[in-house]
Amino acid sequence: MTRLPDGSRKGARRPSRLWLLPAIPALLLLGGLALFAGQSRARPEAPLAYTDGIAVLTGGPQRVDAGLHLLASGRARWLIISGVGRDATLEELAQRAGLDPAPLSDRVTLGRAATSTRGNGLEVAEWARARQIGSLRVVTAAFHMPRALLELRRTLPEARLVSHPVQANGPRLGLLLREYGKLIGAMFGLSVLKPENPPS
Repeated sequence: MTRLPDGSRKGARRPSRLWLLPAIPALLLLGGLALFAGQSRARPEAPLAYTDGIAVLTGGPQRVDAGLHLLASGRARWLIISGVGRDATLEELAQRAGLDPAPLSDRVTLGRAATSTRGNGLEVAEWARARQIGSLRVVTAAFHMPRALLELRRTLPEARLVSHPVQANGPRLGLLLREYGKLIGAMFGLSVLKPENPPS
């Protein structure tokens, strides 16, 4: 068997690297998870820019409190809290945030139809178009922000979206893995539109 200039032997079989092919999707998923975990620690930009509207996607009290305080401090003209429970009132939400509801009442919409992130996107888009909103600050948990922006860009492509991530308390790893799975599903159009909240 003759030896070639590169040191290999003529006629020798080179080891196959086909076994690497199944590992590529797993490596891509792991890389995406690492990026996603980094985004889950994001903070709002500083200084805060003014936007026409604010959209809070419910799922934790920190989100609603942050949205109400942004509105009260003059960071936008309008606010929608999307996915509010059927019995919630602005008075209760504002008082929990330590704010007087009276000056905010004609600028806040409590959206009660959405029961999923995809539903949030539809509800917020309809509200934003009715008010000719060109720029929208999106308030939700940092780990939820990528999926929220994905759904909102589908339903409201004409608006400029500004992320305002809120840090959530509680267990991290399981929460991140579940949300990452939902994000992958949403990217492939597999997000779920659940039935609307029933009327009270």
